[in-house]
Formats: sequence, C-alpha cells, structure tokens
Amino acid sequence: MSDGIEVEQIVESKPKRMPVATSLDKDAIREAYEDVRSDLTDTEWAVFKFDGAQIIVHGRGQCFEQFREQFGDSERAFGYIRIQMGDEMSKRKKFIFLTWIGQEVGVIQRAKMSTDKALIKDVLNNFAVELQAGVQAELDIELFREALNRAGGANYGTGVRDN
Repeated sequence: MSDGIEVEQIVESKPKRMPVATSLDKDAIREAYEDVRSDLTDTEWAVFKFDGAQIIVHGRGQCFEQFREQFGDSERAFGYIRIQMGDEMSKRKKFIFLTWIGQEVGVIQRAKMSTDKALIKDVLNNFAVELQAGVQAELDIELFREALNRAGGANYGTGVRDN
C-alpha cells in the first residue's frame, strides 16, 4: 500500500472440499429392480450401496438372511425386497423400499441421504412400503410383514394356514 502500512495476506493452505454430487449406475440399478419384480426369476432382493459418489448394485439374492447381512454399522445403503404376502385364499407379492443408515455413519453423510434417496427412487418407484433402518434388529422379516399388512388394508381369510 502507498501509505507504508503492510497488509499480511493469509492464504488458506488446505483445499476446500466441495460436496460431490451423487450419481447412479441407472442401467444396472434398473436391471436389478426389474429382476426383483419379475415372476420369472427367483431373485427376492437387491441392495444398492455407494462406491465413492456413485450408487451401484452391491448384491442380489433369494434369502432374507442374506439380505440382512448386506448392511453394516458404518454403511449407507438402499434395499429393495419382494415378500410373499396373503393367506390361504390369495397370495401376492409385495415390495419394500429400505433406506439403511448405519449407527456409525457421520452427520454429513446422514444428511445427504434424503437427496440420495430421491435419486434412487426415480428408478425404484414401485413399492408398497418404505422403511428406514439403522440397526440389525430392525431388519426382521416379521416387522417387514407387519408393515406390509398395515399398508395393505383388509386381510380376509379363514385363519387356516397352508405353508
């Protein structure tokens, strides 16, 4: 400066981290979604996880116990699962969309889940119930069935089960 006063310039040395927008592997996600919905395959579930800033298909399978094993305490994920419902008079397949936020997931990643969920719901758009879970105890087939029953309305039947 011309009046003899020195101005010290402070330079921030670490780069600013800009949040990276989440993207989807849409074709693979759509294919897994249609696989779960199809009556021609045995696939009952698909799980979608983050690979960096991209949501990808992590796995598919037929057994609910395998579905449960897909979710960890430090992970964010989405699940899509087909569950056979009904009684001895009518059997039908119902679908659940699950958002998983494990207990060890940080605040910023938790906050991003609402916008990330909106992205994946553009592809996974047909389900009877949407659930959110964060601990293994919430991944219970009976809790899922109860949620579907509540959403499904009247349940007619004679009370006799044929498994």
